[in-house]
Amino acid sequence: MALLALIDGNRLAGLGIGCGGKRVPANAIVFEDVTKRYKGVYALRNASFSIPEGRLVGLIGPNGAGKTTTLKIILGSLRPDSGRVEVLGYDPWLEGETVRMHIGFLPERPIYPRNVRVYDLLKFVARLRGASLGEVERIAKLAGITRYLGVRVWALSRGYLQRLGLAIAFIGDPDLLLLDEPTANLDPGARMEVLDLIRMFQEDLGSTAIVSSHILPELERIVNYVVFIDRGRIVEYGDLRVLAEKYRAVVAYTISSPDPQLLAREILSRMDVRGLRVEEGKLVVEVEASRALELENILEEYSRSGLVEAFEARGGGLEDFYRKVRGKAG
Repeated sequence: MALLALIDGNRLAGLGIGCGGKRVPANAIVFEDVTKRYKGVYALRNASFSIPEGRLVGLIGPNGAGKTTTLKIILGSLRPDSGRVEVLGYDPWLEGETVRMHIGFLPERPIYPRNVRVYDLLKFVARLRGASLGEVERIAKLAGITRYLGVRVWALSRGYLQRLGLAIAFIGDPDLLLLDEPTANLDPGARMEVLDLIRMFQEDLGSTAIVSSHILPELERIVNYVVFIDRGRIVEYGDLRVLAEKYRAVVAYTISSPDPQLLAREILSRMDVRGLRVEEGKLVVEVEASRALELENILEEYSRSGLVEAFEARGGGLEDFYRKVRGKAG
């Protein structure tokens, strides 16, 4: 059991050991008026939100907003002062061991035994979770660490330590994945690789995944559901496209074309836009964020005929979106 303590600084919860039979309701997670204080300081204040199963969720807020507290309550390693919490149909505080059997967790600062070989560590976790050695090999391949299986943990770079952490979290096909600041302290290239791995793993497993972060431009690459938190309060949550329509987020596309006027007429004949103008020989089209993909599909079509040479988008990202949400919440 000493090895377990070394693997994870969050007492076994970080490994989600077990990954038992599935019991996933329509909502994977429900918080109702949840409050948590530390020595009189509110980490969460009447926090209410729900997350449907199968979503890739961004838990978004600045440092100190209450993201890690929220994850610890979901894990059952922290008891709320008041309110109701349901995780995969269970109360995570009263039924914490059962809940953690269904969870894969990557803490912000994971701790692994340094002198253990990568393969031995993954095999150990798989045995605890009742997974096969074939599962270890499959997950290692997905995580891109197959050629490092014989390497000792201390020799891994930060980027590959994160890949190892993701592999540990995903062994056993957990119903719920909790990833706390998974790109922290990584260089830009490694951050993009880790985010792409998260998306790939979540799609492969079909699990619900929650990624907490304060780096919004990165998250918008992968999430389809968001929970915005600020100073312990949930300021908004829901499906990203639905919220984009609600807050009328706008994306501006600057398009290079040999005939901007013709392209403008073609676009207007096919969809509604918020704004359209020609600036310095380029066509600028503004659309609601919820219709950005529709416009991009049209532009891709015209790029094949040569009417569109190149295009780039500005605005409408999670950062702009979060600013609007916070402004409305006051």
